[in-house]
Amino acid sequence: MRRRLLLQIPLGLVLIALGFGGGVAWARIAAPTPTPPPTATASPSATRTRTPTATPTMTPSPTSSATPAPTDTTAPSNTPTLAGTPTITLTPSRTPTVTPTPTYAPIAAHVREQANCRYGPGAAYLYEWGLYPGDRVDILGRNDLGTWVYVDPWTYVDRCWVKTDLLDVRGDVFEAPPTYTRLPFSELYGPPQRVSASRQGDEVTIAWEPVYMTEDDYRGYLIEAWLCQGGQLLFTPVRSDETIVVLIDEAGCSQPSGGRLYTAEKHGYTRWVLIPWPAHPTPTPEAGGDP
Repeated sequence: MRRRLLLQIPLGLVLIALGFGGGVAWARIAAPTPTPPPTATASPSATRTRTPTATPTMTPSPTSSATPAPTDTTAPSNTPTLAGTPTITLTPSRTPTVTPTPTYAPIAAHVREQANCRYGPGAAYLYEWGLYPGDRVDILGRNDLGTWVYVDPWTYVDRCWVKTDLLDVRGDVFEAPPTYTRLPFSELYGPPQRVSASRQGDEVTIAWEPVYMTEDDYRGYLIEAWLCQGGQLLFTPVRSDETIVVLIDEAGCSQPSGGRLYTAEKHGYTRWVLIPWPAHPTPTPEAGGDP
């Protein structure tokens, strides 16, 4: 009985040991199944492998920026077009021809008698500057008849008109070109209103309404007329303190006569008003007699 127990005890121990050992062995065999964690380790390795791959992709970007360099090589191809620059250099060579030497050289003159230099060719124009004996002037132009010349005084910063008889001219006045200059403009007063003109033979009567000015500013009125006299159309300036003027305008000129009217004050002239100039009546043909 006691032997059976003794035998059974070792057998139980052996079974227990076997069961424990089998469990240990099973535990060792089942341990490999949790190996999926290495897959988690693979994910960081993948991220690491991606980052280096990204850096290589960055390196080609500089090479892409370098690619425009070949396009810059086309710049030399543009430089041949710059060969057109000689055409640009030709323009300066043209500038001397654009500014040719004047065909007229100013005529030198000296003032013989004290003279009033005016804004226009005639005593009808406002006074601009005074000239005195010995003053030197350069003649730049003249009126049609050569009785007044447009001069550049050496003692004055501007140009003006002076009567030719008051100068000692070193040359021929008619070598100067016919010239007409603009008048100084003033807006202090308005131009004349209700301007009319009528003809009786060769007489042309011009009338207008007065323009009221201060006594200090008042300089009357100016008429610039182109009148036919002796078969020639002549420029004739006329100053008037009245509002009615009679001018002689003959027939026989190839060009029509005409005129314009200004208000004059000490600072200058208003805008001009065209005078409705009356033409000469056309002669009626004489009736023929009976055959």
